[in-house]
Amino acid sequence: MGRLTTRRKVHTIDLDHDSAQRSRIDTLIVEEPMELRVDGTSLAVTMRTPGHDIELAHGFLLTEGVIGHREQVLNARYCAGSVDGENTYNIIDVTATEEVTVPEGRNFYTTSSCGICGKASIEAITTRLRFDPAADQTVWPAELIMQLPELLRERQAAFDRTGGLHAAGLFTPDGRPLVVREDVGRHNAVDKVIGWAVLNDRLPLTGTALVVSGRASFELAQKAAMAGISVLVAVSAPSSLAVEFADGVGLTIAGFTRGRRTNVYSRPDRIGTAVLSEA
Repeated sequence: MGRLTTRRKVHTIDLDHDSAQRSRIDTLIVEEPMELRVDGTSLAVTMRTPGHDIELAHGFLLTEGVIGHREQVLNARYCAGSVDGENTYNIIDVTATEEVTVPEGRNFYTTSSCGICGKASIEAITTRLRFDPAADQTVWPAELIMQLPELLRERQAAFDRTGGLHAAGLFTPDGRPLVVREDVGRHNAVDKVIGWAVLNDRLPLTGTALVVSGRASFELAQKAAMAGISVLVAVSAPSSLAVEFADGVGLTIAGFTRGRRTNVYSRPDRIGTAVLSEA
């Protein structure tokens, strides 16, 4: 398995202290490509942080609509991919059941910054939803929603060492964390979390909130809906397309969730407060 972190010499310049350069050893997060194959055919290449790769594969296949449940994956294993004679563990081949069809001509390239390029339209994605986020009647205390980013942050062990990772986590309405994953790409962190749910037969993820350390992009909203998640909580802002999609499928998005404040952009009825008022 590839390393999560690596050590490199850096040269620090601190103008508030003096103008001298000082060298030290710093911890960096590892970023490496992972190729995902289905029955030997290349489907996607993603830049990710090594670790929980089998979860990542299952989560990606679920959120992209290739599979709908764990039983459709017969096997997922690392393939030979070597550098200087050593296995890089950067290729995963999934053996799927005959009912699984990979869309022809559909090849993904994802990066740690932009996620999957060339997303289909909102209408096309909505028709692929296997679960209905709008049907989830769970009401979340507003105070808990505001606490979730901090509860996520407390479990970001690799971020504490590197400062270079996104995180995603699933939480219950009483604040209990089900799973937390970190990755250099926020979309990969979400896929690892959802992949955990696939492998543990937890779908649909009704009555859970997906909490992310960055912004709420359209891609993350889509991934949440594909897994049946009804609440997406983000530290930063959502995009306009994410909110438009959330309105259409009944997903609650809470953004700028920090301290004792949050902005609810869609389905505010799921966030329980004494008074819900409009500005």
